[in-house]
Formats: sequence, C-alpha cells, structure tokens
Amino acid sequence: MTDGGRPSDTALYRRVFLEARPFWRHIGGLFVLSLLVMPLTILTPWPLKIVVDSILGNHELPGLLRQVLPAEARRTDIGVLVLVASLPIAIALGREILEQAFAILRSYTGEKLLLTFRAKLFRHTQGLSLTYHDKVGSADSAYRIQYDAPAVQWIAVEAFIPLVSSLLTLTAMIVIMARIDLSLALVALTVTPILYGASQIYSRRLKIHWREAKTIESSTLGVVHEALSAVRVVKAFAQEEREHARYVHHASRNLKEQIRIAVTGGWFSMIVGIAMAAGTAVVLFLAVSQVQNGRITLGDLVVVMSYLTMLYDPLQAVSRSVASLQGSLVSAARAFELLDQVPEVVEKPDARHLSRARGEVAFEGVSFSYTPDRPALCGISFEVPAGSRVGIEGTTGAGKSTLMSLMLRLYDPSEGRILLDGVDLRDLKVRDLRSQFAIVLQDPVLFSSSIGENIAYGSPDATPDEIVAAAQAANAHEFVSLLPMGYDTEVGERGVQLSGGERQRISLARAFLRNAPILILDEPTSSVDVKTEAAILQAVERLMQGRTTFMIAHRLTTLDICDMRIRIDRGEIASMSADAGATARFAGSEA
Repeated sequence: MTDGGRPSDTALYRRVFLEARPFWRHIGGLFVLSLLVMPLTILTPWPLKIVVDSILGNHELPGLLRQVLPAEARRTDIGVLVLVASLPIAIALGREILEQAFAILRSYTGEKLLLTFRAKLFRHTQGLSLTYHDKVGSADSAYRIQYDAPAVQWIAVEAFIPLVSSLLTLTAMIVIMARIDLSLALVALTVTPILYGASQIYSRRLKIHWREAKTIESSTLGVVHEALSAVRVVKAFAQEEREHARYVHHASRNLKEQIRIAVTGGWFSMIVGIAMAAGTAVVLFLAVSQVQNGRITLGDLVVVMSYLTMLYDPLQAVSRSVASLQGSLVSAARAFELLDQVPEVVEKPDARHLSRARGEVAFEGVSFSYTPDRPALCGISFEVPAGSRVGIEGTTGAGKSTLMSLMLRLYDPSEGRILLDGVDLRDLKVRDLRSQFAIVLQDPVLFSSSIGENIAYGSPDATPDEIVAAAQAANAHEFVSLLPMGYDTEVGERGVQLSGGERQRISLARAFLRNAPILILDEPTSSVDVKTEAAILQAVERLMQGRTTFMIAHRLTTLDICDMRIRIDRGEIASMSADAGATARFAGSEA
C-alpha cells in the first residue's frame, strides 16, 4: 500500500490481471498475433538495405535471398529488383491481415472483459447496504460503474499487450543493431534512463491531478443527476439558473484540473521529444562516421536509422501514454474501492431456507441508529401472531419506517433481534426472507416499462391473466383498460405518465400478484383524494385477507381497519393496544 492507505500500482496491476484471468485464452491469442507481427515489423527496412547495398552497391545478396532466387534472376539487377520491390507489398499484406485479426480479437476481449467487470460491480453495488447508498449517493456509484470500470479493459488489453509486444520488438531491434554495430546500439539506449526518470517524476504528479479530476467529475455528475431527478421541483421554484450555476461551478473545477493534467503531460512530452531528438542526432553522427570508416555499409546505415525510428516511436508512444495510464490507474483504484465495500447486511454461510412463512413476527429489545449520535429505535419489543393487522402510528421521524426497514432486513439491529416464525431474521436466506413481504409505499415506485411489467415486477413469471386479476383486485383494471395500449402502456420514468392514485393502485396490484404472507403498507393513501382513498382502502382490505399486515399512517382513521395499534414516539413504544377480539400479545414497557 502507498501513503494514505491507497493501493500501490503493483497491487492495482495484480487486481486488474486477476479480473482478466477468465479471458486468458483470448489474451494469449492476442499475444500470439502480436508476436507474428513482430518479424514483419523487423523486416520492414531490409528491402531498402538490399537495394542500397546489392543493387546500387556492389555487395552480395543476403544468404537467404540467394537461396530463394533462381540463378537466372540473380544474374540481372532487374530480376533482383522485381523480387525486392515485391517484398514491401508482401510484408504490408501480412501485417494488415494480422493486425486486422488482432483488432477484432482485441475489441471482443476488451468489451467482454468490460461487460463482465461492470456486471460484477453492478451486482455488488446492489448488494451494498442502504447505509452506504444513503451516505454516498447513486451518482458516485453510477460514475464508477460507467466511467471508472473501463480502466480495467484499457490496462489489461489496450495497454499491456501492445506494451509487451513493443518491448519484445524493441529487444529484437536492439539485438540486430548490436550485431551491426554495438556502439550504435548502446548510444541509442542512452535515452532510456532519461525517459524512465522523467516518467517516474511526472507519473506521481499526474496521478494526483487525475485523482482530483475523477472526484470532481463524479460530483459534477451528481449535480446533473440530482437536478434532473427533481426537475419538477426545480421548475416549480424557478431555480433553473441556480442549478445551472451549480453545474458550471463543478464543471469549471474539472476544467482547471484537466488543464493542469494537459500542462504536466505537455512538459513530459517535451522532455521525451528532446531526448529522442538528441539520441537520433548522436546515433546519426556516429553512424555516418562508421560508414565513412568502412565499418558498416550504407545499407546498414539505412537499417540502423530505420530501426532507430521504429525504436524511438514506440518508446515515445509508451512514454507519452503515462498520462493516460495514470488516469486509468486512478479509475481502476476507484472501481476496486467500490468493489471492496463490505455490505452491512451479510447472509450467513449456513443460512436457512424458507419457502413460505406463517407470518408470526416478534421484536425483542431492538435498537438501531443510523449514526452513533442519533438513535432511531430504542428497546422495541412486541409480538404479532400470524394474520394480525397492526397499525403503526407516530409523528414524522418517530421511527415507523425504520421499524419496517429492519423487518425487511434492509438494515440489521444494533441491539436485540427480530424473529419470523420464531427464527432470527439473520439466520434466514436474505432472498427467501424478502420474498415473504409485499410492500406498498407512500410514494409508489414504478419503472420505465409497461403497466403489465410493473405489476409483475415482483412476480416476473406471472401470466397475462394473473396480471389482469391482480389489477382487478386492486381496482386498477378499469382505468388501465381505458388506455389506448392497455397493459402495454409505458408509464415513463418513475411512472410520470400516471396520476398519484393510479400509481398507487398499480403498486397495490403488484402486492396482490406477489401473494406474500406479510404485507407492509407505508402511508398508502396519504397523497390521494377522498374518492381515490376509498377505492384504495377497499382494495387494501381485500389484500389484507389472510396476511399479517403492518400499516403505517398519519390519519388515525385509516388505522380503524387494524385490530391492534402501536404508537412510536422518538424511537420508543409510547403505547400499545389491541381490540377485545385480538389475540396479539405485547411485551415491553408502555408509556
């Protein structure tokens, strides 16, 4: 680990390649293709050397060429020239075929790796506790999944394979240059320490700037997400200019950071360019002297200078990619940081399977805090037999919704335990536990799909007839059937195409179709008119039949259909009562 607890570059590379390990066959194929391109790259300047030395000069043809050429062709320069002139075409054709295959396989491997990694991040993010999402917000997680995750693809495929291939090619070129003239090869390599030292200095600076830029970009996306999610409120209060100013403020900070990155990268590129030019000048001076002294041929000079260009171009490209590489390392670190977040609600390895619960619920000394200095619930204890209807009342912020969230195990109690049919919720499989509940919220959540798909959200295998039956039970079929597309009508983002009462009845239909043994109703009629409320309550009473029901409401008259009540005040039970015919047993202190 580096200072500040951040992972080192080596640790990040290791994690990237662990993510890429399932694709080792594809990556191996890319290496093979890159190795096949290497000899063709090395051969590129040799036709010109042959022309200069053996056709324009008086040197013999290379041994391999003498074996390939027929004796008749070797007698005339025209025959040799025709063959030599065809070599660049053959080399170029071979390179193009291999590079095309490489590009296709690289694209497939990179995109497949990225899809797999993004899916892994998305699944993990959905599994994180609500505490994390409440603290960080959805925009930051979305940014890491969408914009930071591609760094894994870039490092593992786009950067690593060409880098290794370039290093192997460079090694081969250096060996050939050394066989021609060792001193020229050594001089050509003198720029390497300069490039390495400069890259080490500037990479640290670039990483600092990239880390700040990524943080600012994420917060900028958060402003956009927040403003567009609440666009009705923004328009209602005429605050478009205010939100625009917030966006520009964050985007301007990002602009300054990007300029710093460009300036730092520019200085680094200038040092690289000057070092390359100096190396080329020195090699050229020495090579010409070697030709004049007869130690190498003019064709050798052509090969050396061609190799030097091919040697320096990859080195320059690699050196100049330091800025992008540092940005990718920062992005990879941010993506892995999200992946390293530990869910607070964790399923036990030996968790018990539950097919369908009876619906007996018990709270035993349950306490919970969102933050250490702000307790939400303190010592809550009560028992509810299966099939009971429990009304939960209390002022805003008293802890009513927290009570229901704990029952769904969206959070775990800090003290005490919650039992379902006598079993601690923490001993059950999370998926099985949550399948025992149907929920109708105060602000019903619909997805950007059809009405039918929204009703079947909790029961994706439901038939069209079952969807219609659930809508009829929820008093929703009448208005749905009047729509031009019926159950195929798209509801828009968060159901904006429907009224509040229509959305609530779709939510009730979803609960009917879910057919769970426990029902949670969180203020189901608080935002509708009296007529719609009557229709919803009629559907609610049907939905309650044979189910353990918890109903939260501010209007106490709404709770008249309940056979027991619990009043919560400041996180504690203020009072508990049951109708004469109720069989519930309450335990705990009463105010």
